[in-house]
Amino acid sequence: MQKLAADSGLDARLFHQAFISFRKYILEMTSLPADLHIILNDICCGTGHIDDVYPYFMRHAKQIFPMLDCMDDLRKISDLRVPANWYPEARAIQRKVIFHAGPTNSGKTYHAIQRYLAAKSGVYCGPLKLLAHEIFEKSNDAGVPCDLVTGEERTFVDPEGRAAGHVACTIEMCSVTTPYEVAVIDEIQMIRDPSRGWAWTRALLGLCAEEIHMFTTGEKVEVHNYQRLTPFSILDHAVESLDNLRPGDCIVCFSKNDIYSISRQIEARGQECAVIYGSLPPGTKLSQAKKFNDPDDPCKILVATDAIGMGLNLLTLMRKGEKQMETISTSQALQIAGRAGRFSSKFKEGEVTTMHRDDLPVLKEILSHSVDPIEDIFVSLSQVDGLYFVCSIDDFKFLADMIQHIPLNLRSRYVFCTAPINKKQPFVCTSFLKFARQFSRDEPLTFDWVCRHISWPLAPPKNIKDLVHLEAVHDVLDLYLWLSYRFMDMFPDTALIREIQRELDDIIQQGVRNITRLIRASDTTVTDPLQAQSNRHSQTGRGTGSTNFLTGSRGQRGQRASGQMMDSSLASRLVRDGLLTPDLLQQLQREWSKDQKQDNSTHARGWKQKEPEEGFLKWRFTAT
Repeated sequence: MQKLAADSGLDARLFHQAFISFRKYILEMTSLPADLHIILNDICCGTGHIDDVYPYFMRHAKQIFPMLDCMDDLRKISDLRVPANWYPEARAIQRKVIFHAGPTNSGKTYHAIQRYLAAKSGVYCGPLKLLAHEIFEKSNDAGVPCDLVTGEERTFVDPEGRAAGHVACTIEMCSVTTPYEVAVIDEIQMIRDPSRGWAWTRALLGLCAEEIHMFTTGEKVEVHNYQRLTPFSILDHAVESLDNLRPGDCIVCFSKNDIYSISRQIEARGQECAVIYGSLPPGTKLSQAKKFNDPDDPCKILVATDAIGMGLNLLTLMRKGEKQMETISTSQALQIAGRAGRFSSKFKEGEVTTMHRDDLPVLKEILSHSVDPIEDIFVSLSQVDGLYFVCSIDDFKFLADMIQHIPLNLRSRYVFCTAPINKKQPFVCTSFLKFARQFSRDEPLTFDWVCRHISWPLAPPKNIKDLVHLEAVHDVLDLYLWLSYRFMDMFPDTALIREIQRELDDIIQQGVRNITRLIRASDTTVTDPLQAQSNRHSQTGRGTGSTNFLTGSRGQRGQRASGQMMDSSLASRLVRDGLLTPDLLQQLQREWSKDQKQDNSTHARGWKQKEPEEGFLKWRFTAT
């Protein structure tokens, strides 16, 4: 019976559930259908066979699992073999695929874009809005009319809205029905990404272009190999201290908290720095990148997260990167480190190192490994279905669970669940929920409604918490614009929303320019990653073997502070920010001790010095 059920689509798991349910139904029902009652009676009397129950079992199974009635259709829908055949327009033409292979800073993108600009029509597909914006501007600056298409934005160069021959878009938004002469697919290695790889697969298989620059379904393939245009080396010494930074250096951090701390310490040394991290709006990122790249701008240091590893053609002056102790992949390390030293810039040789000397061997080991090959994916894409995999739908399920209780039709629910939101931002998630509720009531989300929701107008940030909230609001406006292109009637005020988003971008840029002041005004203490890592090395017995070391913004890492190690107290922060030197601190301590001895009789209200414990200097305020 289980074999027969399997042929009808009932696998072992479903069969077990159906069996339990069928048995319970028979044993607990006070009155069975007459035909089933007769069959069971015949079996008990020995005149029937157990197999006779099968049709009744399947009738019951289809009641609790209705999809069994349409298993043939479900099999067809779920058959994901030969995905190249999903794109008949692309299969109808003979495409030529050019695979540009080479390390970072080898000219791969440059040559592909030159061919794109020379074509009668073309599409650029990039992983980031920032990169699409860059190609959009570069194309139009070169006199090649180019439109911009992202999930949240449509910009047509033609005043009447006619499509230009060229378009720069984020890869999810590329059209697989529009014919082009040339298509450029950037960052093709992302085809392996569990969450977004589907978009690269779709573009690679589906673009209707005579020539695709980046391997696929039996088409003619050219492989262009490139060498780096500038030499690249790993230094034999670590940076050790922020005092050793030089113009053109970039510190690569792995958390936003480290960005805040490092940038503050750099500016405390009298140096201006640019800041780039993932949640900043594209306009702010471009502004900070241009500031860093401008030779006439006093900003000569860049502090960025590891997100810069993808497509940072904007950053031409990078030479050093900091790596935290958590191990990153060889591919990530090469992506980030490869940005050091850029062709046609004043830095002809790229140099990479770590902040701490103990991390340098780790970086060298990571970079010495070979990258996992992905050529087999391209070569065998159309022949071996086993090299495909179903993308992760965790984000989709997260949003589906969030709006499960909201009455939406199937199509609308599906579109809402594909919205690109940052689920780590509570305000963005709350806004998403409110958008869905308002939509379900068939009430348009007007400009006034959105302004009330985000409390517009918004003031410039006074601290880091304010800045983070403004970034979340920017994401909410992005979500509105994204939905407006899917439900134009329900999200009608795109022009007004885009206008306040530009104003918000300016406010965020102002906040980033004053990021040091915001950090100083923040209520929460920003952890110093250099001090923390120095302490960790000391505690694990690595490095110098001594625990009494001071990491200060005016001193070298490893400089002894008269046998006393500073923690995160006010005194240590003043030293770290360059507002107080260790010598002055000791002098103040002596003077304060002297004053305390002379003023022992005062008990109404005053300061008392606590004796140093285990090498730490602390101050305590007491009220008596």
